[in-house]
Amino acid sequence: MSKIGIYFGSSTGNTQDAAETIASQLGVSSSDIHDVSSAKADFSNYDVLLFGSSTWGLGDLQDDWEGFIGKASSADLNGKKVAIFGCGDSASYSDTFCDAIGKIYQAVERKGCAIIGRVSDDGYSYSSSEAFVDGKFVGLPLDADNESDKTNERISAWVSQIKGEI
Repeated sequence: MSKIGIYFGSSTGNTQDAAETIASQLGVSSSDIHDVSSAKADFSNYDVLLFGSSTWGLGDLQDDWEGFIGKASSADLNGKKVAIFGCGDSASYSDTFCDAIGKIYQAVERKGCAIIGRVSDDGYSYSSSEAFVDGKFVGLPLDADNESDKTNERISAWVSQIKGEI
């Protein structure tokens, strides 16, 4: 079994909740869940990395990710599998929905890793997103404020999908 590390940034707790739910479904130990506000970007112990961030303002990374993204993009990700998830607001910020997922993707996509966990936009309400690339989201978008009734179903489907891609 591949060793999985989960790295998240969360201001209101929604992304942390998603990280913990994903970890539980994947059987990831709490010692392998890292808040990027205090985490080191040493990914050498992991075969699979899951990066999670909420989107703030007009498409910005969560504050702690602003400081961590440079470290993540400078790290050796060669041969690793990377999956990205994040929270956004599809009603108030429909034009920047889950842009943080796209920003993380852009930072790591050419670092020798394989991006897994792409998601269809079927069932999502938004007008634009940096996370939507080549006809799919490059990770799992969640909206805990406006579509909370779909969160658990979306996480379960995504976890099942990435298990098959690992």
